[in-house]
Amino acid sequence: MSDKKTENELEKLASVHTNGFTELLKHFGISLAISTYQAGRLILAREEDGKTNTHFRQFNKPMGMVATQDRLTLGTAAQIWDFRNVPSAAPRIQPEGKHDACYLVRDVKTTGDIDIHEMTWVGEELWFINTRFSCLCTFKPGYSFNPQWRPPFITEYDMRDRCHLNGLAVRDGKPRYITALGETDEAGGWRKNKAAGGILMDIESNEFLLRGLSMPHSPRWYENKLWFLESGRGTLNYLDEKTGENITVAELPGFTRGLDFLGKYAIIGLSQVRETAVFAGLPLTQTQPVRHSGVWIVDTTDGEIKAFLKFEKGVQEIFAVSVLPWKFPDIINDDMALIGSTYVLPDDILKNVVQPSRDWSFAETHFEAGNQLYNDGKVKESLIEYEKCLEMLADYIPALFNYGVALSNLERYDEALVELEKVVSADAGHAEALNSIGFIYSKQNNNEKAREYLQRAITIRPDYTQALNNLELIQQGGETA
Repeated sequence: MSDKKTENELEKLASVHTNGFTELLKHFGISLAISTYQAGRLILAREEDGKTNTHFRQFNKPMGMVATQDRLTLGTAAQIWDFRNVPSAAPRIQPEGKHDACYLVRDVKTTGDIDIHEMTWVGEELWFINTRFSCLCTFKPGYSFNPQWRPPFITEYDMRDRCHLNGLAVRDGKPRYITALGETDEAGGWRKNKAAGGILMDIESNEFLLRGLSMPHSPRWYENKLWFLESGRGTLNYLDEKTGENITVAELPGFTRGLDFLGKYAIIGLSQVRETAVFAGLPLTQTQPVRHSGVWIVDTTDGEIKAFLKFEKGVQEIFAVSVLPWKFPDIINDDMALIGSTYVLPDDILKNVVQPSRDWSFAETHFEAGNQLYNDGKVKESLIEYEKCLEMLADYIPALFNYGVALSNLERYDEALVELEKVVSADAGHAEALNSIGFIYSKQNNNEKAREYLQRAITIRPDYTQALNNLELIQQGGETA
């Protein structure tokens, strides 16, 4: 069986939200994707029955993200995941008929640990911030990344993060603006003046638009204005292009990072900010002694806070927020049964393909579904899927074994023995089945039989720790595991 962690083994999410937050999701027919590298999750905020539902998927350090109606791309610790919305997959997600979009993983590229920050698609080319190497990159076949631009003050590529390049904005279909936390050319040099050393640049002209910013993030060109977040102050800002002035629109109760727009509303990620060397000495820590983590919605016309989703447990830092133009989407990164049975084909090929029907069924699909249910702690439900699998492939040994283990887990020992003996009959060298049979006999106080089967398992695999431990416990009069 898989050793995948269930939600019960993870720190639980706990959140509160204003009614206005849910109403906004419902009114616009949208949901939000929220990345949090600290919690290792990509969270979907969706309206469900008049409340905001928070649904998550696990990733290793999810950070930068770009999302559209048909595509979602996510940067993680050492990879970039590309998801495509596959409409035909949405009806197959449980509960049936609830989801209106399904972003399925279609491609994963390995970059190495580049501390990837923001990214954007320019046509079919992905541009992304390589923070460790202080450059803006694309991909090149066979390589980790392909540098396209670096700040003029950076003299060479160096994986020690010289300026903490972090934010990227597109204008007129081209990468145009960046933010960085320092104008420095030495390893980690930005840390010396992080509270007031930030910059906003135009990469087309290499012009400095603003200096002296407090940890700027998330530049965005929206409705003919260049917006950005001054995270060290917890503010939403824009640049007055006529005067060159930095205009503050709103002050928020947290470290502002992650920005998207919806009509006149700015959707802003907030982090609590831990008192570490990175965040110490920021203006925010003086003006906002109580800081929050979540998503705040601000009216850009007057700076008024209209609604919020606040995490009270499990999430302390937000990196990115993106609007998804779907009411109730899902993102699938580890459901191999769904991924493996979903095909995306060119239109000319699709014309000659028999379209799948809901009444189609495959043994392997039921097997994977049974494993998923078992790993989620739904052991009784897993039996149904294993039985469906075995109705189609009666001699499918992995299903027979997992079926027997599930029955044993429910203390249906006599039934479990029947299934596990079928495994051993088909494969006399199946040490795991022999160990499981020995375990069952020990539970039935038949230690003679238990020792027989455990010894057989150990003969096949002399280093089989679980069988060795079970045999030792029997000999000592203890409980087998």
